[in-house]
Amino acid sequence: MKDYILTVGLEIHAELKTRTKMFCDSKNDTNETRPNTNICPICTGYPGTLPVINKEAVKSVLRLGLAVGGEVADYTEFDRKNYFYPDIPKGYQISQYKYPLVTGGSLNDVALTRIHLEEDTAKSTHTTEFSFLDFNRAGVPLMELVTEPVIKTAEQAADFARELQLVLRYLRMSDANMEKGEMRVEANVSVRNDQTTMTNDQLGTKVEVKNLNSFKSVERAIKYEFERQTKLLMGGGEVVQETRGWNEEKGETFSQRVKEESHDYRYFPDPDLSKLFIKEIEEFDRGVLEASLPELPHNKRSRYKKDFGIKDQDIEVYVRDEEWGRFFEEVAVALEDHELVKLASNYITSDLKIPISTESLVEVIMMISRGEISSRGAKDILRHIQEVGGEPKQIAKEKNLLQISDIEVLNKLVAEVLKENTGAPIQFLVGQVMKKSKNRANPVMLQKLFLEMLDH
Repeated sequence: MKDYILTVGLEIHAELKTRTKMFCDSKNDTNETRPNTNICPICTGYPGTLPVINKEAVKSVLRLGLAVGGEVADYTEFDRKNYFYPDIPKGYQISQYKYPLVTGGSLNDVALTRIHLEEDTAKSTHTTEFSFLDFNRAGVPLMELVTEPVIKTAEQAADFARELQLVLRYLRMSDANMEKGEMRVEANVSVRNDQTTMTNDQLGTKVEVKNLNSFKSVERAIKYEFERQTKLLMGGGEVVQETRGWNEEKGETFSQRVKEESHDYRYFPDPDLSKLFIKEIEEFDRGVLEASLPELPHNKRSRYKKDFGIKDQDIEVYVRDEEWGRFFEEVAVALEDHELVKLASNYITSDLKIPISTESLVEVIMMISRGEISSRGAKDILRHIQEVGGEPKQIAKEKNLLQISDIEVLNKLVAEVLKENTGAPIQFLVGQVMKKSKNRANPVMLQKLFLEMLDH
């Protein structure tokens, strides 16, 4: 298979976290469990109803466009995408075709084609006898982001989706929980033989894979499709352009329908919705939108590396979980010292399951730096704080975790061990003293004392 090249483009939808739906005042609530509760004549497609654009949804997509370095449109409009499914009550979906809100940009080193807005569909549930429709989701603002076909591995595709989810959460525009359907990934997969006469910018036949509801599924489906298409080509067959679903249990794709082209949808501008001239709308002022952007994940990674010099794995923990990130920064500000900050980061990512008070962790780190407790003692103290609570110094006293740093006591222990273990290596000798002192002797001081005594 080494002669075959994989190319992937992604289409990712994310439900936006606005108060109301895209074109009506019905509540946008993904946690609603009662079917057909947050609905109205507009989102259920009653004849004669008039939609109104949700400005907050437009603003969210414009902010995302600026965050990824895309070009924000001066002019945009909404179109009718015509097709008939039971979950589309109007017989068309309101989307954007010729004039998307954002074009270009990049994320995670993947070039983007466009970002636009549309309305979500109703939710279908099927049994052996009946099909049910829940219109709570119908009309929810849905962002669609399309990448260029430049992704070369399944892992890169999943990494891109993870990074987009992170950015959406940083911008507070979507929770993007894949397990709840708030973010959905579709992969356009094509394979070509590198030994053919095709030029480098030509791609194989595109197959769209839907129903990818986890990052792991994204990886598995793309890998499966690469193998399936490659085997077809190697056997002299042809890949059919189609839409395929993903069966999680079987770990394979299956044919759903022949892939539609854009002309099949008969797009045309929606006559009921206003055209938007972005620069003329005060809420969409570029300067205001840019000022509203938070520190984005890639900027935070760079800052943590530059300012603190901590490990990449630790940085990723703080970038992906904002609560831990805030906790780490509070500790870093309190400690100031570069090496102590790195030490604190090690304990945060290795020994803390829940954030404790900043003061407690800082005190533990300072006790280590002063030689009052050992690394083992610090771990015990942190575990006690998480399980029971308490102050570090008091815990250290109660549990006999304070290190012995009294030079006279240590000298006596060193002399005893040397007498009992003539000719033994230093690390063994240190271990013997630690055993005698029940791990309370200061190991750094012990090392130094042994070296001095053995030199004499």
